[in-house]
Amino acid sequence: MASSLRRCNLGLILSRFQSISGRSSNGGTRLRRLSTAMISEERVSPYSEGAGNKSINLFSAINQALHIALETDSRAYVFGEDVGFGGVFRCTTGLSDRFGKQRVFNTPLCEQIVNEAAKFRYRSGNQFNCGGLTIRAPYGAVGHGGHYHSQSPEAFFCHVPGIKVVIPRSPQQAKGLLLSSIRDPNPVVFFEPKWLYRLAVEEVPENDYMLPLSEAEVIREGSDITLVGWGAQLSVMEQACVEAEKDGISCELIDLKTLIPWDKEKIESSVNKTGRLLVSHEAPITGGFGAEISASITERCFLRLEAPVARVCGLDTPFPLVFEPFYLPTKNKILDAIKSTVNY
Repeated sequence: MASSLRRCNLGLILSRFQSISGRSSNGGTRLRRLSTAMISEERVSPYSEGAGNKSINLFSAINQALHIALETDSRAYVFGEDVGFGGVFRCTTGLSDRFGKQRVFNTPLCEQIVNEAAKFRYRSGNQFNCGGLTIRAPYGAVGHGGHYHSQSPEAFFCHVPGIKVVIPRSPQQAKGLLLSSIRDPNPVVFFEPKWLYRLAVEEVPENDYMLPLSEAEVIREGSDITLVGWGAQLSVMEQACVEAEKDGISCELIDLKTLIPWDKEKIESSVNKTGRLLVSHEAPITGGFGAEISASITERCFLRLEAPVARVCGLDTPFPLVFEPFYLPTKNKILDAIKSTVNY
């Protein structure tokens, strides 16, 4: 792996497709796996303002980004479990037909993300790197995944120095952030919210564009409390913000987008304004990345905080199936936490 990367200067997108089994509507068992692609980081195309937009869902945005990555670099490859026929989530649909089976093909995978990829650049003294290694993986609740297939393991990878962790909230974000991840010289774990693959639909530029990593986005301005989240949780948090506004509470909602390295300055600036912070994610509360945000902001904004930092997260149990609504951080749970924090 190391010698081929140095010799060919290839970037690697590894969408690691672990086996995921779920139940289809007719009771049959589906085998769900992830996919893989090898992409160069050299080409960086700026966002084109004049390009046309098309309304598509999240998995289609991922597919569009992979098409662009292959189209813009003749040395790029897509390989992994099930990618030849399009993948279980259909993210690699049409790639084999368009680019041929020599560039898009099925193969089992076994790579060492933590021991090798994360340390590849460090151990060389910055003489060489992974060249765009991006590991794509679906994550989070899907409505019927149960204790194996609805987990949110982002905190595991945030704990590994040398890896970036990126999670999009929508199709438009997914395409731009994925292309940025592919072209970043550092290894990136790119988590795709399963719940949003088909549910989230919005207008997405059809051209080649990139969105900056490690730059949080204020998607709703407010003055009473700051809310921070990522991925599918953003839509739930926004619903809570709308409800809170009816009670006269002004919420500032921020999409972190990149968890490592995360945009501390933007969160700090917001909390210094509002004096309060709430973090929400689907992963269990203990050791979740919300704990890191809470600790960091408490250190930075201690004299400005008017209430303890609130966390509305998953429970410290395996992910349940029939009790999923009780496990997930819902709109009402977040709304209760908003009111409690504001009235502290």
